[in-house]
Amino acid sequence: MSNNTNLQNSKQFKYWRRRTLYSIMIGYGAFYLVRQNFSLAIPFICSELNINKVDIGLLISIGGLLYGLGKFLFGLLGDKYSPRYVMAMGLLISGILNILIGISSVFSIIAILYLMNQLIQATGAPPCVKLMKHWYSVNEMGRVWSVWTMASHISTALITFYFPVILLYYGWKAIFYLPGIVAILLAIFIFNRIIDNPSLTNIEKNNNASNNNHKSPEANNKTTPATSNNNQIENNKLSLIETIKLVIKNKNVLCVSFSALFVYINRMTFLNWGPTLLKEYRNSSNTGIGYQMALFEISGIVGALAAGYISDKLFNGRRAPVGTVSMFLLAIVNIIFRFIPKESFILNSICMLIIGFLISATVIVVSVSATDFVDKKIAASANGFTGTLCYIGTAIAGLGNGYLAEHYGWNSVVLLTIISALLGSILLCILWDKKPISK
Repeated sequence: MSNNTNLQNSKQFKYWRRRTLYSIMIGYGAFYLVRQNFSLAIPFICSELNINKVDIGLLISIGGLLYGLGKFLFGLLGDKYSPRYVMAMGLLISGILNILIGISSVFSIIAILYLMNQLIQATGAPPCVKLMKHWYSVNEMGRVWSVWTMASHISTALITFYFPVILLYYGWKAIFYLPGIVAILLAIFIFNRIIDNPSLTNIEKNNNASNNNHKSPEANNKTTPATSNNNQIENNKLSLIETIKLVIKNKNVLCVSFSALFVYINRMTFLNWGPTLLKEYRNSSNTGIGYQMALFEISGIVGALAAGYISDKLFNGRRAPVGTVSMFLLAIVNIIFRFIPKESFILNSICMLIIGFLISATVIVVSVSATDFVDKKIAASANGFTGTLCYIGTAIAGLGNGYLAEHYGWNSVVLLTIISALLGSILLCILWDKKPISK
């Protein structure tokens, strides 16, 4: 009887892990539908509304800073409050803002709505981080994190792949209001699927054997209030100021965060400026841009999965070796990308594919490492702090690239990606032997 009960509880435990993971994947992917669509619209905003690259770059920079600041803020709140409400409400508001952008024709209004959307977009990742740290052990986090981030790549690949079709039949503004409608519907879906408080106090033991006595989160919330209360008391012991101090005094987290800044200069150069760069620097057609950006995202899925698996299995949870090598190779590929023939669609596509692979591999490294070096009760806060540094990198890639492209040409933009990739590789190399904690 006891063995049957244990087996049943083990199945319930696995069920809730799977349900949580696919729910946050769908939700996180939905955020990218109503976020990365802006980069596809940049060439049309510039031409139809007579906006120059410096203005667009400034907008991207401010938006990146707001997003980074929001990640830290919502990371702190995400450690205190319900991931279900934070994520669902954020996605709902983001969907509404995108619909409003789609029906707007004045750049100042579009800019304000875009900045509001960037801030609210920060509600996407922290709830997911909190839930993954509750449900999965340290030795699984690399693989689980890479599977989770597949959602962002799939969403971005889908929207870039279908952009030429949307453009042909509905015009460029539809890239905002069609994904906005989808995001609102998916916000309702994830509100239904995500649970509020997984009351698991020892995930390492829960994850090891099927004979452990586990109960579903709903059962725990109903039958073991003492356990739930203890968790809440443990989490509430730390004030926001104490949490911030724990994060910023952690030297490993600081090193990861500053390396993430340079990673994101590369990522956001190709993510935000990629369509414009390919159009003006490589003479790609609208259809070609869609295919090349889709390749960038699809290869990113493979890169993320590879980085997660290799860091878990080959390096026993150490992420820095993977990031160090990936960033160094990225610098090499960016050099090649700068000098290959502009007219070669195949060579440029191959470069975009490899760049997407290497960038995503390193993004996994810096994202997971930020939570590897802290207790799980402040995991969302650590991830949020790293996110803030990431989006300082986004700000540099926004205004910096806009200014460089406008005054010095796209070669100078690619040069910035080469230098930042090398600096990121050096910082990650410092953490080569650092192992994650198991709390």
